[in-house]
Amino acid sequence: MAQAAPPTALQRAIPNWLTASRVLMALIFFTVLAIWRWEDSPMAKVPGPGAIGWRVDWLLLGAAALFAVAVVTDALDGYLARLWKAESVFGRIMDPFADKILIVGAFVFLAGPDFWLHMPDKASLAGHGIQISGIYPWMVVVMLARELLVTSIRGTLESQGVTFASDWWGKGKMILQSVVVPAVLCIIALFPVTPQPDGTAPWGRWAIDVCVWVTLGVTVISGIPYVRRCLIILAQWAEHKRELRKAGE
Repeated sequence: MAQAAPPTALQRAIPNWLTASRVLMALIFFTVLAIWRWEDSPMAKVPGPGAIGWRVDWLLLGAAALFAVAVVTDALDGYLARLWKAESVFGRIMDPFADKILIVGAFVFLAGPDFWLHMPDKASLAGHGIQISGIYPWMVVVMLARELLVTSIRGTLESQGVTFASDWWGKGKMILQSVVVPAVLCIIALFPVTPQPDGTAPWGRWAIDVCVWVTLGVTVISGIPYVRRCLIILAQWAEHKRELRKAGE
């Protein structure tokens, strides 16, 4: 059987370019969210009497589209690298970095003060008001804690020669987060999300809250299998050490 030809210089470069472009797109995405303000959004302005037409926040729609393109490069760079057998040290380091900075950074900005609506008569976990995005700072802390825990477990075990690859829970969590971020931005950009004058919440508010809480729950649950696998491996190591001690007595 003929041996497959080694990847060309272009084939080795394309996955790395896609990974690097994702970091660049993440920076542009963060810049857009940094200059965006809820009070300046067309969706924050109450239409006057006789107003017609559909209000759209094009800046948020552009941010959502940019995020979606960045997510596509995440799937594409790994696929091409495996297809062409062009995996590289750069890709192994920068690919997970680009993923984490894009996802975690998006949630950090969505939990920021620019998405805050001050409502003195409404108490919440973050004060008197609501996050337009539905994402509060404590939620980001929970998500970040999960990422740091799993990363620490993986790094420690793999340094001991144990393979600790991602499972379907982890992959599903990543896909869900990648879908929810642009979905939240699109809902804010297209539909009312703040309480109505009569106090009722529009469907956009409910849709955002459901998306965010489901994502938070899946993020937490997805970390449980990693912790379980870690405990099993540690128990096996402890049992092996006991057997060695008994054999040496």
